[in-house]
Amino acid sequence: MPSRYSSDGSRTDADELAERIGLHYSTETIAELVQPIEDKLHLSGTAAENVQARIRGIVLMAESNTHGHLVLTTGNKTELAVGYSTIYGDSVGGFAPLKDVPKMLVWELARWRNDVAIARGEIAPIPTNSIEKPPSAELRPDQTDQDTLPPYEVLDAIIAGYVNDRLGREDLVLAGFDRVTVDFVADLVDRAECKRRQVAIGPKISGMAFGRDRRLPITARRAG
Repeated sequence: MPSRYSSDGSRTDADELAERIGLHYSTETIAELVQPIEDKLHLSGTAAENVQARIRGIVLMAESNTHGHLVLTTGNKTELAVGYSTIYGDSVGGFAPLKDVPKMLVWELARWRNDVAIARGEIAPIPTNSIEKPPSAELRPDQTDQDTLPPYEVLDAIIAGYVNDRLGREDLVLAGFDRVTVDFVADLVDRAECKRRQVAIGPKISGMAFGRDRRLPITARRAG
């Protein structure tokens, strides 16, 4: 579902992945669906970016209704933790397979899956570029996740401490993390609770998965 910001690399990576695993697929462009909404509502910035994700959700659910398929949401634990999975957009679907899988582990699993295939004498199912290129939602020109987030190795480590291990902010600073980064990430996690309550069900692989393991108010106010 390419938009006007989708790179040629992302399109070819998606095509190659589908071909490698023998997946039936089609291409549905969204630019002509997004533009009238942007123009009518005079949208820009984050509002315009999120319309793209939500149009994709509409397309997916229409396909689901037409063909009886289950829509899988794409957000992983890291994205859900900090609210980087657009509600009614990326979060559309009936099952969230990566709900409890951090971003760094997603990459590790992708490499492992390719290694297993190669060891069997098969073609690696996941294009290397999909694993190694800078991650981006491609909702605006030249966008990357690290424009607004810490490096994922740092982000995952802070989330693991704050969410999985239930460490406080001061504990994380004492563990060696930068105070400004800790506060930034913790604030994102706290503010995203209301979005996580509406996420599809998914498997649990950690000791502290979002949902029944971690019950917090959907609103929060930082003291001070």
